[in-house]
Amino acid sequence: MKKALVIGATGQIGRVAVRALAEDGWAVLAASRGAGRDERWPEDVRSVRLDREDDAALAEALGDGVDLVVDMVAFTAAHARQYAGLADRIGSAVVLSSGAVYADGRGRSFDTQDEPDGFPEYPVPIPEGQPTVEPGDATYGTRKIKIERELLALGEKLPVTLLRAGAIHGPHCRTPRELYFVKRNLDGRRTRVLAHGGLSRFHPVSVHNIAELVRLAATRPGSRVLNAGDPEAPTVAEMGEAIDAVMEVAGETVTVTVPGEAPAANVGVTPWTAPHPVVYDMSAAERELGYRAVTTYTDSLAETVAWLAERLGDRDWREAFPKMAQNYDPAVDLFDYAAEDKWLERQSS
Repeated sequence: MKKALVIGATGQIGRVAVRALAEDGWAVLAASRGAGRDERWPEDVRSVRLDREDDAALAEALGDGVDLVVDMVAFTAAHARQYAGLADRIGSAVVLSSGAVYADGRGRSFDTQDEPDGFPEYPVPIPEGQPTVEPGDATYGTRKIKIERELLALGEKLPVTLLRAGAIHGPHCRTPRELYFVKRNLDGRRTRVLAHGGLSRFHPVSVHNIAELVRLAATRPGSRVLNAGDPEAPTVAEMGEAIDAVMEVAGETVTVTVPGEAPAANVGVTPWTAPHPVVYDMSAAERELGYRAVTTYTDSLAETVAWLAERLGDRDWREAFPKMAQNYDPAVDLFDYAAEDKWLERQSS
């Protein structure tokens, strides 16, 4: 039986990847900071406590060697150097990266999106050969491309598949974009305002589809970069309607058709809002791995919505999801219903 070490096993994606590998016949060692377990893992999955920054602890987890390492929490060049030093104990690796590494023809990327005219205008869809940001330590995107290049430089010493993920969705997310619609429905809020005509598209990817890419890459080792996305990239308006359907409510979408950003402070902006579409080309994964998505955005929503509703409960959303709250300027309130009502009243007068 082939052995796999999954780092970040109790995170949003790791939970599903561990299960997918175990059900595919791998002997899985699930490593996380708390050495916890997911209730849906097969009993023969072993768990171990691992501090990702501790080189000696990582070497101990690898033991005499494993056939596969799946890494959900590789963020720095130091992590790439860990792999370089331990390559002789690893058959191949699958490492999570991000579409944040892509730059458009003018050098704009997610790093520049808050600047005037700074949001990137990518081709539709974005191929893996699209230019990227320069490697460095300044931002999430520059750090990700830095570790990508260092891992790919290992070449035959260690085959690494890098998965450039879109907007990840599923249970156990610390920054769940779907909360924007779920909380409104739970609050009895039936009207939502969407900027850019509700047509913003930011390619989502289910944790189940990422796990399938991991499973396939594990059986076909190679040094490569692949996009990770769902089979469709719905508009933000379509996402809201899909969540309404799961929650069995009838919401109303009011779209802002005038070009530009939000019509007023805290009005019309969602976690997917963008003036230009972000859609990833999945043909390389289909060609190289035989990838076929195991779910769609709509079909996977029920478990996400149920988990969000339970996690939120009666708490303030900032308390339930502190990491998500940290990602926004304190002046930005995703649920400023008073500002929305004031804007809606002006439109009807």
